[in-house]
Amino acid sequence: MKMWEGRFKKELDSRTNDFNSSISFDSVMYREDITGSIAHATMLGETGIIDKSESEKIIAGLKGILADLESGELAISPEAEDIHMFVEQVLTERIGDSGKRLHTARSRNDQVALDIRMYLKKKTKEVRSSLLALLEIIADTAAENKDAVMPGYTHLQRAQPLTFAHYILAYAQMFIRDVKRLDDCYVRMDEMPLGSGALASTTYPIDRQRVCELLAFSRVTANSIDGVSDRDFVLELSSCLSLIMMHLSRFSEEIILWCSGEFAFVELDDAFSTGSSIMPQKKNPDIAELVRGKTGRVYGDMTTLFTMMKGLPLAYNKDMQEDKEAIFDAVDNTIACVDIFGAMFATLRVRKENMLRSAKGGFINATDCADYLVKKGLPFRTAYKIIGSLVAYCIDNDKTLDALSLDEFHQFSPIFDEGIYHAIDLDTCVNERSVIGGPSASSVDRQIADVRRFLANA
Repeated sequence: MKMWEGRFKKELDSRTNDFNSSISFDSVMYREDITGSIAHATMLGETGIIDKSESEKIIAGLKGILADLESGELAISPEAEDIHMFVEQVLTERIGDSGKRLHTARSRNDQVALDIRMYLKKKTKEVRSSLLALLEIIADTAAENKDAVMPGYTHLQRAQPLTFAHYILAYAQMFIRDVKRLDDCYVRMDEMPLGSGALASTTYPIDRQRVCELLAFSRVTANSIDGVSDRDFVLELSSCLSLIMMHLSRFSEEIILWCSGEFAFVELDDAFSTGSSIMPQKKNPDIAELVRGKTGRVYGDMTTLFTMMKGLPLAYNKDMQEDKEAIFDAVDNTIACVDIFGAMFATLRVRKENMLRSAKGGFINATDCADYLVKKGLPFRTAYKIIGSLVAYCIDNDKTLDALSLDEFHQFSPIFDEGIYHAIDLDTCVNERSVIGGPSASSVDRQIADVRRFLANA
């Protein structure tokens, strides 16, 4: 039996029932649905819209259903149309006609709008918590690798020297911004829509503020039409999740490259690697590759949500049922990816000797060599041209800058003196970049302290 069957004369086609049903995915919101119903029933009793004794009976029945679902004594029926109807049906079976009063002054439209806000508020906190844990791992790893000199890249070409700590702290900044975006998203999500009715509120003297207070929302929605038809918060959250996954995917790409024999900058722990079915020597970075792959899935969920909403007139439309599968999938995959990536990153081995060897081989101290001449009085463009010619000479003669004799330096400029060797030493190149945000040990210490300060206040 359907709760809405009164107007209909024919049985529902089984295919329509299956196509219309959302119980397979909205059942995850059973806690939120029951909690919201308890608050609604409390308000109905307090305002006298229904008798206080019936309100108490409903609340007791709802608490019993929740306890039985949590313990496994009650199973959610796959035959139910949705979680809202399932709970109401079980309630009515258990307490009789009093259960039929629960839906007074309420529509499924504002009920589902409430449930999904409550559920996503909870999930947003979970994503946030996972990101904070990852930030802690990055800060700890950075603190252990301030001396790990490596090449930085532009266009995937070796560019300038920095440290592994400085490199990974760039990702810490990205994830800090992701946390802040989640916090901003949460503020707009934190509005209580119950009381909007189907779209035009209700003639009953309900107390929306009381329900808002019972459910720990910051405020009630200001317009009943918007209250049931707004899914901006779902779209905004999906955008936040897509950005998180984009940052994770970039970081994963780094790990995949660094694990290769061509780089060999890091080695993944055996617990977070897999092998080949045919090549016994292989140690594959499958976790990083899966994170990179699942990013496309979260992007797809976001595209689904934006496309679903783009042409809908006010107020509620059944299309909006499609929001749940997409956003639930995006949330669950993002949490899983952040968590497994953090565990993988926390256990990898940094191969400092290989990083340093690579840093010594790509003329990444050429800018410092030019800066040395500038500090001696040459215009930068003149110095730039001299060092460009010097690098070409090194390539032709299979040498590095630090391997040149002073006589060879003098072939390009008489300004060079013994100080050039200190200027182009990789440790000098790194540690003299002590400006805010730079790779020097002192600057990296400040960056790590900033991350930890953020974590302490988060």
